[in-house]
Amino acid sequence: MSCQRQGRWRPAWFIEIEREGHSAGGAEAAGERLAIYFRGDRGISDHGAYALEHEMKILQVLEREGIPVPHVYGFCDEPRGIVMERVPGRADLGTAIDEAERMAVQDDYMRILARVHDLDIAPFEAVGLERPRDTERIALSDFPIWEQGYRKSKSRPEPLIEFAVAWLLRNVPESSGRLSFVCADSGQFLFEAGRVTALLDLELAHLGDPAEDLAGLRGRDLSEPLGDLRRAVTTYESITGRPVDRRLIDYHTVRFTLITPMAVARLVAAPAQGIDLVQYLCWYHVFGRAPIEVIAHMQGVPLEPPALPDPEPTRHASAHDFLAEALAPDAGADAFDTYAGDAAYRVAEYLRRSNLYGPALEADDLDDAARLLGSRPPDWSQADTLLEQAILESGPERDAEWLWYLQRRSLRQEALLETVMRELQQSRIQMLD
Repeated sequence: MSCQRQGRWRPAWFIEIEREGHSAGGAEAAGERLAIYFRGDRGISDHGAYALEHEMKILQVLEREGIPVPHVYGFCDEPRGIVMERVPGRADLGTAIDEAERMAVQDDYMRILARVHDLDIAPFEAVGLERPRDTERIALSDFPIWEQGYRKSKSRPEPLIEFAVAWLLRNVPESSGRLSFVCADSGQFLFEAGRVTALLDLELAHLGDPAEDLAGLRGRDLSEPLGDLRRAVTTYESITGRPVDRRLIDYHTVRFTLITPMAVARLVAAPAQGIDLVQYLCWYHVFGRAPIEVIAHMQGVPLEPPALPDPEPTRHASAHDFLAEALAPDAGADAFDTYAGDAAYRVAEYLRRSNLYGPALEADDLDDAARLLGSRPPDWSQADTLLEQAILESGPERDAEWLWYLQRRSLRQEALLETVMRELQQSRIQMLD
């Protein structure tokens, strides 16, 4: 037996076990080796809206319906986790050997997604998935659940989140009229030799509008490039024979990407020991910027990314350089040890860049805030309070101003994270028209 923790933010292990053989005619059969994946609970970083058992039941239903997913062997109560098959293949279409394989896998995934959307929803209702009450709830999907969690844990002003929430609630679209099982956090799969071997990470799945999953692809593409998503949506329409309203996809893109900063806001405001803080900051800013850019695209609002300042080292710069170099991970260490060390290094590098660029970026941001507020706030804390208040009191007539400012604000914060953003570096949301 072997056991290796996966090097990532979520507790998970790759395990190999040997099952004893069974006696046959007095002779002992050889044991069977099983490759297991243990998908653990989030623990202190839990910011989800669904229990882990929810995902396990969904995997079991999908397997019975012939959808390629890992087989579930059972559920472990201590430590909490799903014990499932380790399916061959690799994640992230960025690792495809060439463009031909990337397109083949994308096509295969869209075929599977179309099959998923045509499944009878009764088996999913039987394991606890709730049917939305009305067309408005279909459009909002599970957003009210996420908003409730955000409101309950909110500890500081959140101007960007409050703007996007207000926009969502006053722009609820007509539903497409279809209700199906949706993966929600779509675009996650393993592939091999040009074909999808298994769908993954179905913890957010629920009953909703199929357009949700086409929107979810745009969110996933920010960290794991999925190729040309205009092509993917056209492929989906060709397979299903049903056109999909691009504006409905846009709305669900805003709704879905906004869930991430809403969910992690409390963690970046008051980080607990043990989390990969920089990873959460990256999610918070990139997935906060994405809905702003989609809304601007929908409304034809021109955006103006900010100019970034030259570095201005303070007298403490050498100490920041020293710490970042001291924490640079050891490439020869164990995968999880490397991951944990890398998390500390990323914080040190973020602080180093904050020392170099932070004061100038903060001054520029306060200058921009002054244009919207009428006077310049004394500091970032007062600015956030005044900005949120102004956003909550304003209507759609000021949308263009807020969109202009909020994108610039996000990009300035991303500039501080630039060298440690990894898969999210230079991420931009794909537009579909």
